[in-house]
Amino acid sequence: MQTVVELNDAEIEALDRLAQKENVPRSALIEQAVRVFLQKRKKQKQADAFGLWGDRVVDGLAFQEKVRNEW
Repeated sequence: MQTVVELNDAEIEALDRLAQKENVPRSALIEQAVRVFLQKRKKQKQADAFGLWGDRVVDGLAFQEKVRNEW
């Protein structure tokens, strides 16, 4: 599917230099950039969904049992 994206001259020139350096079309660089952007957003949403618990290495069930045993 095609879409229209407006970029300024400096962005186009930078893309063209990179495309020439990597020997790929400008469109391929833009497609890659969009994929990377969307993957990062997805990972961030997943991390946000776990909130503070996401950084813990403790098994959730083991933690729950430990807390219940304290009662």
